[in-house]
Amino acid sequence: MRDCLDSLPLPRAAHGHRTIVLAVGKAAPAMVRTVLPRIDGPRVSICVTHRENSEKTPGAEIFRAGHPVPDSVGAAGAMRMQEVLRGTEPGDRVIALISGGGSALLPAPPSGVTLDDKQALNRLLLASGLDIVAMNLIRQQVSELKGGGMARLAAPAPVTGYILSDVIGDDLRAIASGPTSEPIGTAEEARHLLHDAGLFDRLPDSIQRHLRRATRTSIPGDTVNHLIGGNRESVLAATESLRRDYDAHAIETPLTGDVGEAAVSIFRTLRDSPASDRPRAILWGGETTVRVRGRGMGGRNQELALRLAALADAQPIAAPWAFLSGGTDGRDGPTDAAGAIVDQGTLSRIRARGLPPERYLDNNDSNAALRLSDDLLITGATGTNVADVQVLLIGQIS
Repeated sequence: MRDCLDSLPLPRAAHGHRTIVLAVGKAAPAMVRTVLPRIDGPRVSICVTHRENSEKTPGAEIFRAGHPVPDSVGAAGAMRMQEVLRGTEPGDRVIALISGGGSALLPAPPSGVTLDDKQALNRLLLASGLDIVAMNLIRQQVSELKGGGMARLAAPAPVTGYILSDVIGDDLRAIASGPTSEPIGTAEEARHLLHDAGLFDRLPDSIQRHLRRATRTSIPGDTVNHLIGGNRESVLAATESLRRDYDAHAIETPLTGDVGEAAVSIFRTLRDSPASDRPRAILWGGETTVRVRGRGMGGRNQELALRLAALADAQPIAAPWAFLSGGTDGRDGPTDAAGAIVDQGTLSRIRARGLPPERYLDNNDSNAALRLSDDLLITGATGTNVADVQVLLIGQIS
């Protein structure tokens, strides 16, 4: 990320005018620290990141907000950004530093919609099983900053966006709900998605009313966006680092869709892996989805790891193996874990210390199960966010 930002030219404000740096997302502090030393002249810098990120941002106002459910700190950061953007002049230049997590971190509800309403929407979406693109299409229609809102508010000052992708396929409209990009869809499409998922009638009345009348205009033509990194680059870098000790390769097809189906696919790879004198490492990148049916605690990476361990327990594999599934931001769902590292002994350790593992899976309680087996991956906030990485090791594991 730092190399990419250093290699790209930064826009310069006209003499006597301001450079406005707006950073949002889980990598926002690191991005701000990279960019600010390169800016001369008057400037304003605002950084909104998640509360677990304790990195310093000298020279920038910082808001450490709630994620994945928006909170008042994020709302205050959004209001501060809107205040600055409404005061721009033609000679000013706006630099937007955008990374994953920005959608929840920057709640800017439209007139008539409260923060409580936005929180209710986010909770419904997170438990819906909808993919990230669908969720962001909906969020964009209930925000003053998402779906190009930041670029529209910045006019007449032009906007240059530098974007670190946590979205598979790197659709700029979906990353942090696209504050400097055209919206993914329309209010009508958002209504259809919500109706199909059985969610529309469960929304707060204010959001239902807003979605029935919402409209969007195009972003200004002087908005320019640069993609500076994403999941694929992260997976390839991890693959290269493993090649010294393993026969390592990355699966090109992203790991997406239902977490149960993803676990079956990985198990088949494990089961069908040919015998080899050299240990193997197989890597994926992606972002699965979980349809929440129970009342337990977990996240898509923990559930994926536990489901794989359960499949391999039911059909034991002769070769030693270990599997890591983790969020690159260091947090998986509403837990303190980034994910988990499981192996052929995971299910036995859970049975020895608690309820049958199936009970945990049925209750979406992967965090409790993996805590019993001592298999949680806990890294703390990493200062980046490029979706998830999975690593399957087969054979003699070093």
